Amino acid sequence: YCHLICSFCCFHYFNLTITELNRELEEAQETLSKIQGEVSCQFLLLSACSFQSHSITLSHAVFSLYFGAASRSAFSVALTDSSWCFGPFRTEMIVKYQVSFLNLGNDYNKSTGNFVAPRSGVYVFAVTAVSDSGSPGTPLAACVILRVNNLEVASISEKNDQDQEDSGTVVLTVQLNAGDHVAVYMPPGCFLCDSKQHLNTFTGFLLYSTK
Repeated sequence: YCHLICSFCCFHYFNLTITELNRELEEAQETLSKIQGEVSCQFLLLSACSFQSHSITLSHAVFSLYFGAASRSAFSVALTDSSWCFGPFRTEMIVKYQVSFLNLGNDYNKSTGNFVAPRSGVYVFAVTAVSDSGSPGTPLAACVILRVNNLEVASISEKNDQDQEDSGTVVLTVQLNAGDHVAVYMPPGCFLCDSKQHLNTFTGFLLYSTK
């Protein structure tokens, strides 16, 4: 009888142990399922972020490809193709450069002599002025003014009666707003002489946009 009671106790304890183990196993499986769900969620988020990043990169590349060329602006012009002198005049005159080496964006207008900034940004401009008095001892005046919206930003002035030929160059960087006008003017009494060598030039380009 004692042996039977012990066997029953052992069997009952064994059943309790199995039940406890099953419960712990179920809890472990639930925990594992939660972890797997969280991992899957994180993976999906990372995949979505990666896809979004690639999409942004691709969009930027497409934008640069199709619209990058539209953001370029550069020109380089000379006064004339023939031996000819412009001036002198009694009043200030705008210099209209007629020979175009480059006019990317068509922002320089040969008819008006104006460069119109297509967008806000930092621009670089260079002007070279050359004059020829014809003979030594004759007064020479190679002078120009670079203006932005009619305001003087730089100038060249070579006036003397010792050199038959003289020249000057100015290079500068300016910040412009879209629609600003840039042009070269010649003061009264000055004159520029050019030839097929293209001695008098006006060059400008957009260094980088600010908007």
